[in-house]
Amino acid sequence: MTAGDSNRAESPAPASKPASTPTVVRAYAVCEAITRQEARNFSYGIRLLPAAKRRALSAVYAMARRIDDIGDGDLPDEDKLRGLATVRAQVRQIGAYERLAHGRADDPVLTALADAAGRFPIPVAAFDELVDGCEADVRGHQYKTFDDLVGYARSVAGSVGRLSLGVFDPPDQARAAPLADTLGVALQLTNILRDLREDRQRGRIYLPEEDLERFGCSLEVDAGGALAGSPGFADLVRFEAERAETWYARGLGLLPLLDRRSRACTAAMAGIYHRLLGRIRTDPDATRHTRLSLPGREKAAVAARAILRGTA
Repeated sequence: MTAGDSNRAESPAPASKPASTPTVVRAYAVCEAITRQEARNFSYGIRLLPAAKRRALSAVYAMARRIDDIGDGDLPDEDKLRGLATVRAQVRQIGAYERLAHGRADDPVLTALADAAGRFPIPVAAFDELVDGCEADVRGHQYKTFDDLVGYARSVAGSVGRLSLGVFDPPDQARAAPLADTLGVALQLTNILRDLREDRQRGRIYLPEEDLERFGCSLEVDAGGALAGSPGFADLVRFEAERAETWYARGLGLLPLLDRRSRACTAAMAGIYHRLLGRIRTDPDATRHTRLSLPGREKAAVAARAILRGTA
């Protein structure tokens, strides 16, 4: 048994919290449906949680998905920014939705999130950071240095790591929070490498300008929709992948601090992305032409190993 893992019982909901009303039950069902439909990698881990945590994490995911969908949607940039500002204001008023949860509520995602925040120490203010990152996307922000990119990754993924940690509710939150943030950065760096071509087609470049200059890459799109070849492209991708590996090495230190099922959930999600990073490192040139992914059977195998070993 690893240090910090006492195999303690799952954290119960606070005794003072009233039972879920039909409104709240319906709201959670909507969030779980969104998660099953939209979270292809995330869902392999979330299904390993006990019901209360699974519902709460689905609410967190559904809100994060809403924010991402606004930032990545087809609306004009001005409308996207207005939509993000609206969500920011709604989340800041989450207490009002918790009160509505016991009567009539028109927004199931906000209702479920409010109920979850009343049951677990979810740092809902972290959604502000996610909105900040999506606003940067809409404005086409680019990153000069790797430290600049890490700041963005903390906003859009480290924040989700800390929100998830609120659901897991480990006994040592202060020690676990920076590790959850670090693991989120590792996952986001993997996403950036996986999506190089698609992001460039949308006019977005996330890799640091100093690294593009160092390896002589412009990430231009050719007539066929692929990233144009350049002598330094493969070396650039491997270089960034090695950086991501260092963030995984630190971030996975979170696992021993979690209870068994929260650890399995995190290990499954992180393991899928870590395995994907390995595929990118093996064949970096493939990212010029396609969006790499793991087949379902391989994702299932990673999740199964997480259950058996509690690690990724």
